[in-house]
Amino acid sequence: MSEHVILLSIPGLRRQDLAHMPRLRALTELGDCAELVPSFPGVTCCVQANMTTGLPPVEHGVVANGFYFRQEERCEMWIAPNSCVQRPQLWDIIHEHDSQLTAAAWFPLHSVGSGADIVCWPAPKHNPDGSESLWCYSKPEALYAELLETLGHFPLQHFWGPFANIKSTEWIVTSAIAAAERFRPNLFYAYLAHLDYASQKEGPDSSAAIRALGELDEQIGRLVEGFSHAYQGREPLWLVASEYVITPVEHVSYSNRLLREAGLLSVSLSEGRELIDFHASRAWALVDHQFSHVFVKDRNPQVCEQVRKLFTGQAGIAEVLMHAELDRYDLNHPLAGDLVLVSEPNSWQAYYWWLDDKLAPAFARTVDIHRKPGYDPVEMFWDPVAKGIPLDATLVRGSHGAPANTTEQRGVLLSSERGVFVERPLADTDVADIVLRQFGI
Repeated sequence: MSEHVILLSIPGLRRQDLAHMPRLRALTELGDCAELVPSFPGVTCCVQANMTTGLPPVEHGVVANGFYFRQEERCEMWIAPNSCVQRPQLWDIIHEHDSQLTAAAWFPLHSVGSGADIVCWPAPKHNPDGSESLWCYSKPEALYAELLETLGHFPLQHFWGPFANIKSTEWIVTSAIAAAERFRPNLFYAYLAHLDYASQKEGPDSSAAIRALGELDEQIGRLVEGFSHAYQGREPLWLVASEYVITPVEHVSYSNRLLREAGLLSVSLSEGRELIDFHASRAWALVDHQFSHVFVKDRNPQVCEQVRKLFTGQAGIAEVLMHAELDRYDLNHPLAGDLVLVSEPNSWQAYYWWLDDKLAPAFARTVDIHRKPGYDPVEMFWDPVAKGIPLDATLVRGSHGAPANTTEQRGVLLSSERGVFVERPLADTDVADIVLRQFGI
């Protein structure tokens, strides 16, 4: 057992990437190493919930990086409340076992209002004039203001989008060290997203992706050194979990355009631009990397069958799942779509529904992660001349989320000590048990 456990959640980390990461390699070379298989869907919110609850989406309810609330006819991506996770997470379980144990949740999704003792997550303030001011939700509440005095604001513009770079990770690492020095929590869970950007934009084996490995490795080295000092020589156990692996893609499919052409998706006009009309549509798709949830009006069985036939055999679509077929992936939750479209490993799905770019909504050309009813990696391709995002989904070179059926789609779990876990293929849902065992739970 260990008194202190550090769990790093790193998207896009592959076993072969360690060759470019000497600091991470030195940290874990005497420890365990196992293939880590992300559950489907292999995307951030789902996998983080899997790792922190030890349960699949059918149990905790996080079925994608966004949700469609049927009764409200409202879709929103990347929402922050912890209430999205419908089962106890690591910190809740630890507290129930021993109220003296403490935990930090540093930048994972769905952090706002979580049961962790120490929390930080970007939460810009919305001003009356419609503008936003940089800020972070923190726990204790005054913590972010204290970090602000010494570190300045969290550089949100470098966390995602066209200006994403190592500066956001530098801030996360520096602030994490400060939090560890002050609180010394027994469990410290930190999300380091840096490898996501270059691998999706230019491909997982691109020169930019290789540079990103070195940049992240330098920050991991800083984190290890800082935590060693913070824990006053009582070296914590380090666990490093790859959330998923990004695979090369050369094809994109447009689920909502197909639904529209089939007469199932309806649009409304707002200021001369087309928006999905959720009320009038008989079917539409919440698109997320290499899968999408298709929501059918009133769950009409005839429309469900029409959608199934429409997408079966479509280029880039590997599976069309409906009803009990979702059980195969532990995804049959009330928040899931009536059908789920699964991409081939070399393809991904774009959320676009317009057939003429002139009719695309204004937010399509902006970095706007909340109003788009789907994930949009094209946001990384900001055009400084046009001062907007191009509407060309073929630019994307890497994606993830499809079932990890091959080694090339699977990540790695590393530990700094030997004998922490058995070196065999592990599922992301196994991570919680590995952590809890360290505290005798």
